Amino acid sequence: MNRRLFVYLASAFCLLNHAILASNSSEPPLHASRFTLHAPPPHPRIIFPGSETVAVKKKIADDKLLAKAHDKLIDIADKTINEKPVKRVMTGRRLLHVSRKCLDRVLNLSYAYRMTGDKKYAVRAQKEMLAAASFSDWNPNHFLDVAEMTAALAMGYDWCYDTLDPTARQTIRQAIVEKGLMPSLKGGFWVSGINNWNQVCHGGLTLGALAVMEDEQELARKIITRAVKNLPNAIHEYQPHGAYPEGPGYWVYGTSYNVAFLAAVESVLGTDFGLASLPGFMESADFYLHATGPTGPYFNYADGSAGNTYHLTPIVFWFAQKRNDPYLLWFQKKALEKIVSKTSIDRFSPLITIWSPPLDDIPEPTMNHWRADGTNPIGMHRSGWGHDAIYTAIKAGSPSAPHAHMDIGSFVMHADGIVWGIDLGAQNYHSLESKGIKLWGRAQDSERWTVFRLNNLSHNTIVADGKPQITKGKAEITSFSSKGDMPGTVIDMTTVYEGQFTKAQRGVFLYKDSSVVVQDELTTPNQDTSIRWGMVTKANIKIKGNRATLKQDGERLTLEVIEPEHVKLETFETENPPRKHDVKNPGTKMIGFKTNIPASTTKRLLVVLTPGKKSILPAQLPEQ
Repeated sequence: MNRRLFVYLASAFCLLNHAILASNSSEPPLHASRFTLHAPPPHPRIIFPGSETVAVKKKIADDKLLAKAHDKLIDIADKTINEKPVKRVMTGRRLLHVSRKCLDRVLNLSYAYRMTGDKKYAVRAQKEMLAAASFSDWNPNHFLDVAEMTAALAMGYDWCYDTLDPTARQTIRQAIVEKGLMPSLKGGFWVSGINNWNQVCHGGLTLGALAVMEDEQELARKIITRAVKNLPNAIHEYQPHGAYPEGPGYWVYGTSYNVAFLAAVESVLGTDFGLASLPGFMESADFYLHATGPTGPYFNYADGSAGNTYHLTPIVFWFAQKRNDPYLLWFQKKALEKIVSKTSIDRFSPLITIWSPPLDDIPEPTMNHWRADGTNPIGMHRSGWGHDAIYTAIKAGSPSAPHAHMDIGSFVMHADGIVWGIDLGAQNYHSLESKGIKLWGRAQDSERWTVFRLNNLSHNTIVADGKPQITKGKAEITSFSSKGDMPGTVIDMTTVYEGQFTKAQRGVFLYKDSSVVVQDELTTPNQDTSIRWGMVTKANIKIKGNRATLKQDGERLTLEVIEPEHVKLETFETENPPRKHDVKNPGTKMIGFKTNIPASTTKRLLVVLTPGKKSILPAQLPEQ
C-alpha cells in the first residue's frame, strides 16, 4: 500500500511515537502539530485500503462463520436498497439516532459495494449521504450527533469514491467540511474531556479529516493534531488494568471510536502515534471479556443497558488480531453465530470480516478470576467458561464517575444459564429529560439520584436508613484472591457511606466453584442504624424464614442468610418505582432483608447463594 503521508518526514513519526511511549503523562508531546499533508494514498484508504480487498475476500472464503456473517451483511444491504433515506427528525435534544442509522446504512452499503463490485450499493449509499448532506446542520449542540454523521459520510465518501458522480462527490465533501469539521473548531467540553465524548468526537472527526485531506490539508491537520493531543485524556481512564469507568456498555461506544481512530490513522498515515500503547488500553479487551457473564449479558453497571444474550462487538475482533490473542473472541464467536439469524446488527459490523483472525479454533480463556483498579475498580470471578458456569462480579468506585450510578458494592450472579442477580440498567435519557429531570448533575442533591434505577435503592448493595450513597466517596479493592477454595474480592466502601457507617466492607467470594458468598462487615456510628440487604431478580421466589428458593426457566437457586441469625427474608418492590418519572421494571423484584445494628457496633452479614439442589455452606467463613 502507498502510505506517503508524512509528519515532516517519517523520522518525525518515530520521534513522536518514541516521545509518547517514553512518557507516563496522559498527554503526548505536541510534535503532532508539525505534520503537513502530502500525497495521501488513493481512495479507498480508511481502515480497509483497496490493496487489502483480495486478502479479505480470501479470508471470508476460507472461514465458514465469517462467510455467513458476510452473507448476512449483504442481505441487510439488499434490504436497505428500498428503504427511504434518513430525515432530520430530532428526539428531544438529540439527532443521534439518525446519525447512527445513517452510519449503519452507509458503512454496510459501502462494504457491500467493495466486496461485490455491484454499483447498486454505492448508488444507494450516495443517496443516503446526499440526504444527510441536505440537513440544515447535524445538531452541533449535541456534538456526538455531528461526530457520528461525519463518520458516516467519511466512510461512504472514501469507500465509494470511484463511483460517486462529481456533483455528489463535491456535495458530500462540502457537508463533511461545513457541517462536521468546521463546527468542531468552536470547541466544547469534549475536546479535552475524559469520557466517551472525547473518543467519539475525535474519532468521528478524524475519519472526516482523512477522507477529505487532499482538498482540506490545513483543516485536516488541525483536526488530527487536536485528536492526537487530547485522546490520551480519555485513554488515561483505562489505567492501570483496562477497566472502563463508564462500564462495559460505554466501553463499546467510546472504544469503538477510539479503535476507529487508531485503525484509520494507521491505514492512512502509517502510525497510531503510540496511542494504542498507552497503559491500560490494549488490556481493556480483557476487561470486556471478563465483564461478560457465561450466559451472554455483561455486568451492566453504570448507564449500561440490560441485555439477555451475547453482545456482538466488532472492536474485539480488532483487539484479538492486534494482540494475537484469539481467546478474546470466546464470547464474540458465540455472538456471531447468533447474529447471523438476526435482522439487524451493530453499525460497525462490516469491520468484523476485515479485522477478524480465523475463527475455526478459538481457545478457551485460561483465567477465571480478574480484577482491575482505577476510577471504578471491579472484581470478577467464575467457575469456568461454559454456559452453565457460576459467575459473580462486584463493583467498587464512586457515584461521581461519568455515567455512574449509586451502585457501589453491587454484585451480579449467574449460574446454570440463568442471570439470578441482575442490574436493572439505565433508564432512557429522553424519557427523563422530557419530564424536566436534570439528569447529568453528579452532586449529592442532584435530580439524577431521584431516579430509581440510578440510586442505591434499586441496586444489589446495602442501604442504611433509606439514605443514598455519598457521591464524593470512593470504594477501593482491599483484597483480591484467585486461588484456593474461596477466591474473591473485598472492597472498602466506608467513604461511600460517610455518616452512615464508620466502617463498611463488602466481599464477594466463589466457594469451591459451587456457591457465591456475599459478606458485609458494617460498623455503626453512635446511633442505631437500620440496614437493608437486597438482590434484584426475575426469578419466582418462595421464602421460608432465612431461606429462599428462587426458580427460573426450570432452574433453581437457594439463597440463605447465615448471619445475622433469625432474620426473615422478604421481597421489596422494584416493578413499580415510586416516582412519576421512573419507568416500570416488569417481572422484577428484590429479595432481601432488613436488620437493625445498635450504635457503635460491628455486625457481619453473610449470605450464601447456591445453584441447583445442593446446600453447600463454607466450612471456613471468609475473613475480611
